Amino acid sequence: MSEAILPGATIGILGSGQLGRMLALAAREMGYGVAVYSPEANSPTGQIADIEVVGAYDDLDALRAFAHQVDVVTQEFENVPVAALDAVGEIVSVRPGRAALHTAQHRLREKTFLHAAGIPCAPFRAIDTAEDLARAVEELGAPCVLKTAGFGYDGKGQAKILHPEDAIAAWDSIDRQPAVLEGFIDFERELSLVGARGVDGEFAHFGLVENTHAKHILDVTLAPATVPEAVLREAEEIARTIFQELEVVGVLCVEFFLGRNGNLLVNEIAPRTHNSGHWTIDGCVTSQFEQQLRAVCGLPLGSTEMLRPGAAMANLLGDVWPESGSPNWAASCAIPGVKLHLYGKAEARPGRKMGHLNAAAETPEAAAELVRRARAALG
Repeated sequence: MSEAILPGATIGILGSGQLGRMLALAAREMGYGVAVYSPEANSPTGQIADIEVVGAYDDLDALRAFAHQVDVVTQEFENVPVAALDAVGEIVSVRPGRAALHTAQHRLREKTFLHAAGIPCAPFRAIDTAEDLARAVEELGAPCVLKTAGFGYDGKGQAKILHPEDAIAAWDSIDRQPAVLEGFIDFERELSLVGARGVDGEFAHFGLVENTHAKHILDVTLAPATVPEAVLREAEEIARTIFQELEVVGVLCVEFFLGRNGNLLVNEIAPRTHNSGHWTIDGCVTSQFEQQLRAVCGLPLGSTEMLRPGAAMANLLGDVWPESGSPNWAASCAIPGVKLHLYGKAEARPGRKMGHLNAAAETPEAAAELVRRARAALG
């Protein structure tokens, strides 16, 4: 095992959103310094960091200078250019690593990797021309889903094709970018598993959770998901395989579809902490953010034991903010057992993730009822 990076060292974070903010808070609790690099000033992460460097991700000299100020680097989102990681990697270790980032930030590379590794996923075809699209729709059938090959999240960059004659209009809606056409999956539920792998190959995970979405954005997560033990074991083995094949050091989330036939299919992977793991902050011995810190610093992974049998998380989007003033925080916080987490974003916009609510209870359903009630109380 390589030498651990101990408290007192400085963690470098590429990206400055809420995931970096919550990692920075975990690092603060354990005595680490924090430096953040992103194009934005006074960012959610920058508000917590010791050092906030504002720079472009294509300014490789600035990235190298940033790397000289830190002891290890991780990223809080997967759309950091690989060239930026390569520049930083000349100076310090970058974790979870180049392979995971390069694979996850491009849907065709991701699907090709999953298929080659023998991991179940939706049937897919690469789309570069109108002829590719027509042939793929004929082979996969309609309905199907067209997605941009790169840089999509929260439902952005995708369009459903209900009938073959809708195909060109769907491609026009994503500006005829290189794309991936996926066969439509008749799924029962959407699940995810957040796990971590240490420098020495140690693997730990937070179990399967169930996710419900609204307008393609995660709405509520229930932990644990109520699934047969065999489904959990299969998800664990799939995740373990992905971590090993990509040589991940850090946290990664695997998103699944659970088919109506009981089969698991991988939807996508995210080489970072994940929205569906936010419940771990108040629901587990070790949060996903502390786990990320432990992994990238070469420390032993923490316990993923739940503090109560059930937990839940509800996202707070800008939609809950009134036109003037603030949501009724007091009413929400008056509900016993509910914890409020806000991300320090100055402007609330519809669809923008502004914070979340956590709760723990005797069942996942009871915890979900608490966070839904607390969100409704915001007015």
